[in-house]
Amino acid sequence: MEKKIVYFEERGERNTEETLKLAKGRALELGIKHVVVASTSGETGKRAIEVFSGTGINVVVVTHQAGYKQENKLEMKEEYRKFIEEKAKLVISSDLFTGVPKLVTQKYGGYSPFNLIADTLRLFSEGMKVCVEIAVMAADAGAIPVDEEVIAIAGTAKGADTAVVLKPANVHRFFDIDIREIIAIPREK
Repeated sequence: MEKKIVYFEERGERNTEETLKLAKGRALELGIKHVVVASTSGETGKRAIEVFSGTGINVVVVTHQAGYKQENKLEMKEEYRKFIEEKAKLVISSDLFTGVPKLVTQKYGGYSPFNLIADTLRLFSEGMKVCVEIAVMAADAGAIPVDEEVIAIAGTAKGADTAVVLKPANVHRFFDIDIREIIAIPREK
């Protein structure tokens, strides 16, 4: 099989629109029924819902837990949260790679296996790390199946610049995750 991969010259939100359109096209080609999208503020999640509208594809937006930057506060803007909850599924969950593992290493030193996995995925891009992370978070929330391919979309700091086809897994079967295709990725980390 031959397939095109799009490599962005620069990382970041400037690639969001093209990443979403490429992901939509590949989802339709493969008959994929579920897309999982990382979104902190909610802006990328809202845009993904708009791009995938009318396709019948289940859009799941994943954001991290309240208290990440400010105690008791979710970073997602309320207007985006309402839009997302009305039109798609929203998963709010603790980050797989940066929650407890970061806390433990900060308190006791050393390097956790989760740090190693996260840093290995970052060799591809920050978005690759987040794609795997949100796929697990969404699977653990029961928002996406683990027995079929999904598309995961994430980015570097803000927006989307990475999209992959993968077969997700729950956290207790983490190493069963199967990254099958890269749709788009930045050339620089």
